[in-house]
Amino acid sequence: MSDWDAARGIEIPLPVQTYDIDFAGTVGNIVFVRWLEDLRLALMARAYPIARALADDVAPVLLETRIRYAKPVLIGDALTGRMWVTAMERVRWRVAAEFRVGGETHASAEQEGIFIKLSTRKPVRPPEALRRRFEEAGR
Repeated sequence: MSDWDAARGIEIPLPVQTYDIDFAGTVGNIVFVRWLEDLRLALMARAYPIARALADDVAPVLLETRIRYAKPVLIGDALTGRMWVTAMERVRWRVAAEFRVGGETHASAEQEGIFIKLSTRKPVRPPEALRRRFEEAGR
C-alpha cells in the first residue's frame, strides 16, 4: 500500500531493456537505482528543472537509498514508476517510490537527501520553487 498522491508526485513508464536483465533473467538490482534517478529528475522538472538548479549553483545530493524488492521484473513487463515527496524539511528532503506492473508493486523505495551550494559544497535549504510546489500539493 502506498501514500500515492498524484498532485505531489510523478508517474512515468520505465521501459525494461535487454541490458537491464541479469543472468537470472530478471531486472538487476542496480537498474532500480538508475530508475530512481530518472524518477527524481522527472519529479524535479515539474517545479525546478536541473538546468535551473545548476544555474542557481544548487544541486541535490543523496544521503540514503532503501529499496525493497517484492517481485521480479522481467523483460516483457510494462513497468510504471511512481515517485512522490514525503517530506521537505528545513534542510533535508525525502521521497518514496514504487515500481508497478499491472497494478502490483514489484519494488518500493525511499530516498533522503539534501541540497548543496555547488561553489561551497555546503548544505542549503531546499529551493523555494520546490518547497512551494510540494507544500501547496500537500494542502
